[in-house]
Amino acid sequence: MSWNEEKVNKLKELWGKGNTASQIAEIIGGISRNAVIGKAHRLNLSAKIKTRAATSNQNFENSQVQKDVKSRRGRKSKFKSLIIEKDFEPENPKQLEELDENSCKWPVGHPDEKGFYFCGRSSLKDFSYCKLHLLYAYQPKGKKEEVSDKEEVPDFIEKKIQSA
Repeated sequence: MSWNEEKVNKLKELWGKGNTASQIAEIIGGISRNAVIGKAHRLNLSAKIKTRAATSNQNFENSQVQKDVKSRRGRKSKFKSLIIEKDFEPENPKQLEELDENSCKWPVGHPDEKGFYFCGRSSLKDFSYCKLHLLYAYQPKGKKEEVSDKEEVPDFIEKKIQSA
């Protein structure tokens, strides 16, 4: 494949309109996406710094704000949002012998205590725990929270747990 004057002019025109390299390659025909990118680079055409989330400067700023909010939102706030959900299933205490593959196997209490049981809610597919206990059991790599001596549960969550 060789670049002639006609193809180069078409590339410049389409590149200036904001078409993607894949679209340009398809329109010109007979060239690959990588060939378009290489030629645009050699012609010193302006770099495209557009992402799917940021099609304009305003959208880019909005997406940055949303990312900042999401990064500040820790596991505790995710836990709170699960508790507040309207379709939150109540706990269904089960003994070890009563557990099946669809039961949450989160232990509540100490095995030596008389009132020891397992959560018993419906577990999520491919996991051993319900969505509430899944947040405690699995943490993304490098995202572990600082361990505190005593985990405080806000009053509104405690009330929700009691009523469940």
